[in-house]
Amino acid sequence: MTRQQQNAPIITIDGASGTGKGTISQLLADRLGWNFLDSGALYRVLGLAAQKHSVALDNEPALEVLAQHLDVQFIARKNDFPRIILEGEEVTDLIRTEKIGNAASIVGALPAVRTALLSRQRDFREAPGLVADGRDMGTVVFPDAELKIFLLASLEERASRRLKQLKERGINVTLHDLIEELRARDRRDKERAVAPLKPAEDAICIDTDPLTIEQVVERMMSEIYQKKAFPATLNPVNKITDMSVAE
Repeated sequence: MTRQQQNAPIITIDGASGTGKGTISQLLADRLGWNFLDSGALYRVLGLAAQKHSVALDNEPALEVLAQHLDVQFIARKNDFPRIILEGEEVTDLIRTEKIGNAASIVGALPAVRTALLSRQRDFREAPGLVADGRDMGTVVFPDAELKIFLLASLEERASRRLKQLKERGINVTLHDLIEELRARDRRDKERAVAPLKPAEDAICIDTDPLTIEQVVERMMSEIYQKKAFPATLNPVNKITDMSVAE
């Protein structure tokens, strides 16, 4: 890592599935003009790659090798999530299915997999700064981040958000099934031996249940302006449009 990378400021945004961290992190990165890391996408891509190469989700040695040699590209897009290319094929939408999300949660619990992807995540740290979204960004990947946010939301609210998002994509699921899937995913994320889902000791926790996306981002901007570690000149604030917060 270069000195410029080491000095680039970082904001980490962690939380369980459905708390809105993906959408909110991308919006915050756009407003600041910073780089964006969707760490969950890496695990989703690995889950898809395992499916593509017929690798069992409990085969830790094989998954470690797959993670070390993962042929994936993230192509930045203004005001949108990056395009994701796996082995020459665009998988931007494909990795957002519930099946791949569950696969990501399973492979993400394996210590060897997390170690294999650690340096790849840290390589996203570049000037002028990085907004990193995930489950262990503030505790493991970037413990020296200048600002750490942990998003909270009730299980029912998260499932409702996901249901709305999937229906908009034409995917039929029931609220009951989504609640059970999220409950199982939460359990795996919180109980895994390595990098369990939890707030960093110095994280600021924000309950997103009663807030709009704009209110959450405004709260984050307020925290940023109070931090003397951040550059004095940040990009002008832009109006935020209504977006789903189910990521």
